[in-house]
Amino acid sequence: MRILIAEPIAQEGVTRLRAAHDVDERFGLDPAGLIEIVGDYDALVVRSQVQADAAVIAAGTHLQVIGRAGVGVDNVDLDAATRAGITVVNAPTGNTIAAAEHTLALLLGLARKVAAADASVRRGEWKRAQFQGVELRGRTLGIVGLGKIGVAIADRARGFEMHLLGMDPYVTAEQAALHGVELVDLETLLDRSDAITVHVPLSRATRGLIGAKAIARLRPGAFILNVARGGIVDEAAVADALRSGHLGGAGIDVFETEPPAGSPLLDAPNTLLTPHLGASTAEAQVAVAEEVADQVLDVLAGRAARYAVNAPLLPPEAASAIGPYLPLAEILGQFFGQFAGAGVKTLTLDIAGEPAAYPSAPITAALLRGLLEQVTTERVNLVNASMLAKARGVTVVERRSPDAGSFSALVTVSGTVDGRTVSVGGTVANGEPRIVLLNEYRLDMEPSSVMLITHHQDQPGIIGRIGGLLGAADVNISAMHVARTAPRADALMVLALDDDVPESLAVSIRSHEALIDVWTIRLGGDR
Repeated sequence: MRILIAEPIAQEGVTRLRAAHDVDERFGLDPAGLIEIVGDYDALVVRSQVQADAAVIAAGTHLQVIGRAGVGVDNVDLDAATRAGITVVNAPTGNTIAAAEHTLALLLGLARKVAAADASVRRGEWKRAQFQGVELRGRTLGIVGLGKIGVAIADRARGFEMHLLGMDPYVTAEQAALHGVELVDLETLLDRSDAITVHVPLSRATRGLIGAKAIARLRPGAFILNVARGGIVDEAAVADALRSGHLGGAGIDVFETEPPAGSPLLDAPNTLLTPHLGASTAEAQVAVAEEVADQVLDVLAGRAARYAVNAPLLPPEAASAIGPYLPLAEILGQFFGQFAGAGVKTLTLDIAGEPAAYPSAPITAALLRGLLEQVTTERVNLVNASMLAKARGVTVVERRSPDAGSFSALVTVSGTVDGRTVSVGGTVANGEPRIVLLNEYRLDMEPSSVMLITHHQDQPGIIGRIGGLLGAADVNISAMHVARTAPRADALMVLALDDDVPESLAVSIRSHEALIDVWTIRLGGDR
């Protein structure tokens, strides 16, 4: 078979591919040139610059696999590849150590003012007192996201004798403790940390996660580190806090716009800025090349790839039957993760009615994709869903039944959180997902990108008050459903909104004495 490597990768990866197949290295091809030749190849390997878009995929009539030598796959059209039956693989673990070490390099650089001291010496100065630093020993590091990189940082920071806090809704306290990390919520982490580092994907839920309100909770003189994704940390808010002296420093490797022309961080004091170097070590480049090469070889040999980014196509009959329930399952996973509000160890997935006659693995994978994609940088699919869930301590129990009651099909996910059972169920009507069950409440509602849910005492005026607060904040309601257990008992209201709900507005809604709980559910995302 023939393999086209369209961007340079470490020679170790090339050697592995050449040992089994014919390999051509063609760098610098323009889009037309790539389209002209890609039809002659069975596999295509790229990094981040070459665009494997729909036109390239359409021209790749013999392609079986596209390998992305790195983590992100923004330059590969996943939908087009899946429709064409092409497996897309990436290399999500090869840069783990490099990113962890770079994070700690930034932390050490800030603590000892290395960059500023170096510049001073080069200017012919000798101002030792001006560059007095602080020790890491005994200080508290808060790690937002305990995936592979977060855990690697924790393991290494223990060597500096730091106290470690971690926030991750899908890691148990027991798992965190294995790495010397105390698991806490985000507010507690912010309140207690001398430095924080973020290692979560960029999504609607995490964009601006570390903004002005979060920064205000940090101890005076705290450090902020970002070697994950630009946009998770609000650059303007960080710059303001650096200028005011509330923050002691910021080590930033990734930016909302790259290169970061015009970023307020460029002229802010006490910064250590690097040009997206988290994965830029010789060892990481070798590991990434070998990881992607091994998977390309697996696919060409008819084996499952460990880090396939897109799920393999289903047989036509199963795809037709199960296909409509995959978006539903992903929505249920996203919804459940936010509605439950905390990690669960065991999820029960009930598949009833029409889809119960077919393999449940694709529906389970779609559910886990929705549940986990907000907290892991790896894409969840049929190949790796169970592995990623297991790594986060999540077990899925699948149950199938031909009887869906009054529905032709019903998919329900449930789990126990802090001693209470949480469940979300949905169906497909006229080809569109519908949410029909929230705990013991029955409803029928089309999911919206933003949904406000209130659990409140059933009393006159409460619905009007919430609507008035939303209206005053210029948040438009597009749909509403109210369910209750009994008159004047308690009720659940679900509002589909055209606009997001600011935290200040959620606090105002929650302050009413009749309110028991409030959730803002955000579906979809940047990814």
